[in-house]
Amino acid sequence: MDSSSTRRQNTRRKLFAAAVTLIAEQGFSSTTVDEIAERAGVAKGTVYYNFASKTDLFEELLRHGMELLTRSLRAAAEEAAERGGGRAGALDAMIRAGLDFVARHPSLAQLYVAELWRTNRAWQPTLTRVRQQAVEVIESVLREAAAEGDGGPVSETDIPLTASAVFGMVLVAALDWQSFQPERSVDDVHAALSRLLQGRLNGVAG
Repeated sequence: MDSSSTRRQNTRRKLFAAAVTLIAEQGFSSTTVDEIAERAGVAKGTVYYNFASKTDLFEELLRHGMELLTRSLRAAAEEAAERGGGRAGALDAMIRAGLDFVARHPSLAQLYVAELWRTNRAWQPTLTRVRQQAVEVIESVLREAAAEGDGGPVSETDIPLTASAVFGMVLVAALDWQSFQPERSVDDVHAALSRLLQGRLNGVAG
Protein backbone atom coordinates (compact mmCIF):
# COMPACT_ATOMS: atom_id res chain seq x y z
CA MET A 1 0.00 0.00 0.00
CA ASP A 2 1.47 3.39 -0.97
CA SER A 3 1.91 6.27 1.45
CA SER A 4 -1.04 8.28 0.09
CA SER A 5 -3.42 5.34 0.60
CA THR A 6 -2.09 4.84 4.11
CA ARG A 7 -2.58 8.52 4.92
CA ARG A 8 -6.12 8.46 3.58
CA GLN A 9 -7.00 5.38 5.62
CA ASN A 10 -5.56 7.01 8.74
CA THR A 11 -7.56 10.17 8.07
CA ARG A 12 -10.76 8.19 7.57
CA ARG A 13 -10.17 6.31 10.82
CA LYS A 14 -9.75 9.62 12.66
CA LEU A 15 -12.96 10.94 11.13
CA PHE A 16 -14.82 7.73 12.03
CA ALA A 17 -13.58 7.97 15.64
CA ALA A 18 -14.60 11.62 15.90
CA ALA A 19 -18.00 11.05 14.31
CA VAL A 20 -18.95 8.02 16.38
CA THR A 21 -18.08 9.82 19.61
CA LEU A 22 -19.94 13.01 18.75
CA ILE A 23 -23.02 11.28 17.36
CA ALA A 24 -23.20 9.02 20.40
CA GLU A 25 -23.00 12.11 22.63
CA GLN A 26 -25.47 14.42 20.88
CA GLY A 27 -27.21 12.58 18.04
CA PHE A 28 -26.78 12.61 14.27
CA SER A 29 -28.88 15.70 13.54
CA SER A 30 -27.15 17.82 16.18
CA THR A 31 -23.64 16.89 15.07
CA THR A 32 -22.11 19.16 12.44
CA VAL A 33 -19.33 18.54 9.94
CA ASP A 34 -17.39 21.38 11.59
CA GLU A 35 -17.52 19.57 14.92
CA ILE A 36 -16.40 16.30 13.36
CA ALA A 37 -13.48 18.02 11.65
CA GLU A 38 -12.47 19.83 14.85
CA ARG A 39 -12.65 16.67 16.95
CA ALA A 40 -10.60 14.77 14.34
CA GLY A 41 -8.03 17.56 14.12
CA VAL A 42 -8.47 18.13 10.39
CA ALA A 43 -9.79 20.87 8.13
CA LYS A 44 -13.48 20.85 7.21
CA GLY A 45 -12.50 20.38 3.57
CA THR A 46 -10.79 17.12 4.51
CA VAL A 47 -14.14 15.70 5.58
CA TYR A 48 -15.66 16.51 2.19
CA TYR A 49 -12.58 15.21 0.39
CA ASN A 50 -13.18 11.80 1.96
CA PHE A 51 -16.98 11.78 2.13
CA ALA A 52 -19.66 13.39 -0.01
CA SER A 53 -21.71 14.42 3.02
CA LYS A 54 -22.26 13.85 6.72
CA THR A 55 -24.79 11.17 5.79
CA ASP A 56 -22.23 9.44 3.59
CA LEU A 57 -19.68 9.57 6.42
CA PHE A 58 -22.12 8.01 8.88
CA GLU A 59 -23.18 5.31 6.44
CA GLU A 60 -19.54 4.41 5.82
CA LEU A 61 -18.89 4.47 9.56
CA LEU A 62 -21.65 1.93 10.19
CA ARG A 63 -20.48 -0.24 7.30
CA HIS A 64 -16.85 -0.10 8.42
CA GLY A 65 -17.73 -0.94 12.02
CA MET A 66 -19.95 -3.88 11.15
CA GLU A 67 -17.33 -5.25 8.76
CA LEU A 68 -14.78 -5.10 11.58
CA LEU A 69 -17.18 -7.05 13.80
CA THR A 70 -17.84 -9.60 11.07
CA ARG A 71 -14.10 -10.16 10.59
CA SER A 72 -13.68 -10.57 14.35
CA LEU A 73 -16.44 -13.19 14.49
CA ARG A 74 -15.07 -15.09 11.50
CA ALA A 75 -11.51 -15.06 12.84
CA ALA A 76 -12.70 -16.31 16.24
CA ALA A 77 -14.60 -19.20 14.64
CA GLU A 78 -11.65 -20.15 12.44
CA GLU A 79 -9.19 -20.06 15.33
CA ALA A 80 -11.49 -22.22 17.44
CA ALA A 81 -11.76 -24.73 14.59
CA GLU A 82 -7.97 -24.84 14.24
CA ARG A 83 -7.71 -25.64 17.95
CA GLY A 84 -10.13 -28.54 17.47
CA GLY A 85 -12.88 -26.98 19.55
CA GLY A 86 -15.68 -28.12 17.27
CA ARG A 87 -18.73 -26.08 16.34
CA ALA A 88 -19.70 -25.44 19.96
CA GLY A 89 -16.22 -24.06 20.53
CA ALA A 90 -16.56 -21.83 17.48
CA LEU A 91 -19.87 -20.40 18.73
CA ASP A 92 -18.38 -19.83 22.17
CA ALA A 93 -15.38 -18.08 20.63
CA MET A 94 -17.68 -15.81 18.64
CA ILE A 95 -19.53 -14.81 21.80
CA ARG A 96 -16.23 -13.78 23.36
CA ALA A 97 -15.17 -11.94 20.19
CA GLY A 98 -18.46 -10.02 20.19
CA LEU A 99 -18.07 -9.02 23.82
CA ASP A 100 -14.49 -7.91 23.26
CA PHE A 101 -15.56 -5.88 20.22
CA VAL A 102 -18.28 -4.02 22.13
CA ALA A 103 -15.90 -3.40 25.03
CA ARG A 104 -13.47 -1.77 22.57
CA HIS A 105 -16.15 0.11 20.59
CA PRO A 106 -19.13 0.76 22.91
CA SER A 107 -20.27 3.95 21.16
CA LEU A 108 -20.26 2.22 17.78
CA ALA A 109 -22.33 -0.67 19.15
CA GLN A 110 -24.80 1.78 20.71
CA LEU A 111 -25.23 3.57 17.39
CA TYR A 112 -25.71 0.32 15.53
CA VAL A 113 -28.42 -0.91 17.89
CA ALA A 114 -30.18 2.46 17.83
CA GLU A 115 -30.06 2.84 14.04
CA LEU A 116 -31.11 -0.71 13.23
CA TRP A 117 -34.75 0.11 14.03
CA ARG A 118 -34.91 3.48 12.26
CA THR A 119 -36.05 2.17 8.92
CA ASN A 120 -36.49 5.63 7.38
CA ARG A 121 -32.77 6.40 7.42
CA ALA A 122 -30.83 6.74 4.16
CA TRP A 123 -28.27 4.22 5.34
CA GLN A 124 -30.78 1.51 6.30
CA PRO A 125 -30.09 -0.69 3.22
CA THR A 126 -26.35 -0.63 3.93
CA LEU A 127 -26.90 -1.36 7.60
CA THR A 128 -29.24 -4.24 6.81
CA ARG A 129 -26.73 -5.72 4.38
CA VAL A 130 -23.72 -5.57 6.71
CA ARG A 131 -25.81 -6.90 9.61
CA GLN A 132 -26.73 -9.90 7.48
CA GLN A 133 -23.07 -10.54 6.71
CA ALA A 134 -22.31 -10.75 10.42
CA VAL A 135 -25.31 -12.99 11.14
CA GLU A 136 -24.33 -15.30 8.28
CA VAL A 137 -21.01 -16.05 9.97
CA ILE A 138 -22.93 -17.43 12.96
CA GLU A 139 -25.47 -19.10 10.70
CA SER A 140 -22.78 -20.99 8.78
CA VAL A 141 -21.40 -22.49 11.99
CA LEU A 142 -24.89 -23.50 13.11
CA ARG A 143 -25.52 -25.17 9.75
CA GLU A 144 -22.26 -27.11 9.99
CA ALA A 145 -23.14 -28.17 13.53
CA ALA A 146 -26.58 -29.36 12.40
CA ALA A 147 -25.08 -31.29 9.48
CA GLU A 148 -22.67 -33.03 11.83
CA GLY A 149 -25.35 -33.79 14.43
CA ASP A 150 -23.69 -31.41 16.88
CA GLY A 151 -26.42 -28.79 16.96
CA GLY A 152 -28.84 -30.24 19.50
CA PRO A 153 -32.51 -29.56 18.70
CA VAL A 154 -31.88 -26.64 16.33
CA SER A 155 -33.66 -27.49 13.08
CA GLU A 156 -32.82 -26.21 9.62
CA THR A 157 -35.73 -23.76 9.74
CA ASP A 158 -34.61 -22.53 13.18
CA ILE A 159 -31.06 -21.74 12.12
CA PRO A 160 -31.54 -18.21 10.67
CA LEU A 161 -33.56 -17.08 13.69
CA THR A 162 -31.14 -18.74 16.13
CA ALA A 163 -28.20 -17.02 14.43
CA SER A 164 -29.98 -13.64 14.66
CA ALA A 165 -30.82 -14.33 18.30
CA VAL A 166 -27.19 -15.12 19.14
CA PHE A 167 -26.03 -11.97 17.37
CA GLY A 168 -28.60 -9.79 19.13
CA MET A 169 -28.01 -11.45 22.49
CA VAL A 170 -24.30 -10.68 22.41
CA LEU A 171 -24.73 -7.06 21.31
CA VAL A 172 -27.49 -6.15 23.74
CA ALA A 173 -26.00 -8.08 26.67
CA ALA A 174 -22.62 -6.46 26.04
CA LEU A 175 -24.14 -2.98 26.01
CA ASP A 176 -26.11 -3.75 29.18
CA TRP A 177 -22.89 -4.95 30.79
CA GLN A 178 -20.97 -1.83 29.77
CA SER A 179 -23.74 0.55 30.85
CA PHE A 180 -25.23 -1.04 33.98
CA GLN A 181 -22.89 -3.77 35.24
CA PRO A 182 -19.37 -2.54 34.44
CA GLU A 183 -18.01 -4.11 37.62
CA ARG A 184 -18.45 -7.56 36.07
CA SER A 185 -15.50 -9.01 34.18
CA VAL A 186 -15.67 -10.00 30.54
CA ASP A 187 -14.97 -13.59 31.64
CA ASP A 188 -18.04 -13.50 33.89
CA VAL A 189 -20.32 -12.11 31.16
CA HIS A 190 -18.91 -14.55 28.62
CA ALA A 191 -19.59 -17.50 30.93
CA ALA A 192 -23.19 -16.40 31.49
CA LEU A 193 -23.91 -16.03 27.77
CA SER A 194 -22.20 -19.33 27.01
CA ARG A 195 -24.50 -21.11 29.46
CA LEU A 196 -27.54 -19.54 27.80
CA LEU A 197 -26.39 -20.59 24.35
CA GLN A 198 -25.54 -24.13 25.35
CA GLY A 199 -28.92 -24.44 27.01
CA ARG A 200 -30.61 -23.40 23.76
CA LEU A 201 -28.57 -25.76 21.60
CA ASN A 202 -28.89 -28.70 23.96
CA GLY A 203 -32.59 -28.23 24.65
CA VAL A 204 -32.06 -27.50 28.33
CA ALA A 205 -35.02 -25.80 29.97
CA GLY A 206 -34.49 -24.02 33.25
